[in-house]
Amino acid sequence: MFITSVKPNTELYSLEANPFLIKNFTFEHFKYLFKDTHFTIWYRNSIFISISATVITLIVSFLAGYSLSRLRFRGSSFWGMLVFTAYLIPPTLLFIPLARVLYSLRIGDTPLALILTYPTFIVPFSTWMLMSYFSTIPFELEECALIDGASRFKILMRIILPVSIPGVVTVTLFSFTLSWGEMIYALIFISSTIKKTLPVGIRTELVRGDVFYWGPLMAAALFASVPLIIVYSFLTSFYVSGLTRGAVKG
Repeated sequence: MFITSVKPNTELYSLEANPFLIKNFTFEHFKYLFKDTHFTIWYRNSIFISISATVITLIVSFLAGYSLSRLRFRGSSFWGMLVFTAYLIPPTLLFIPLARVLYSLRIGDTPLALILTYPTFIVPFSTWMLMSYFSTIPFELEECALIDGASRFKILMRIILPVSIPGVVTVTLFSFTLSWGEMIYALIFISSTIKKTLPVGIRTELVRGDVFYWGPLMAAALFASVPLIIVYSFLTSFYVSGLTRGAVKG
């Protein structure tokens, strides 16, 4: 991506040029990307929408995963399977009813439309992952806290949340990655150019018919990979196993 983004078009489309060598270094593709397109606006939209959808997903899936895995009530196993089954429904079957709901609420062609629709396919699988992780946490931790008079909410925030950081980090990475690269809903629910996300903006503005603007495309892809690199670099250090080891007395 970097080599293609800094090559002039004469080298990019030359059949005799070595694709791995750069003879004439140029920033013309980056200038085109930032001056002649709305790349910075798409970038900002994607960051805002991805972070918002990830936060909503974390809150909903954390509470739902804990309830379905730790609280015993009639039909808990059935509801757990139902949550996972919802993830298996293809998005192509959902965008029509979701579109009718969004436009009836008059939030079509707004970032809110994507913020509310992204969790519909991220929350089910995130809940399923957290349910599996919560099942590995010893019940003795909660039993000791209940005996000491702690409420369920305090147990959830003071005990379960700290020891479930690896599971929460996994859901965060999963949610942010899917939100950042999602294209179907963003293409259908957003029509205004300045409200588009990166995947849609890059695809619609830098690919026109059968003409691919490879230089700006690779420059955009290079910048688009930066948030994912940052997120993974900071959060993968939290993947630590055995956080509950030695947490129970005796």
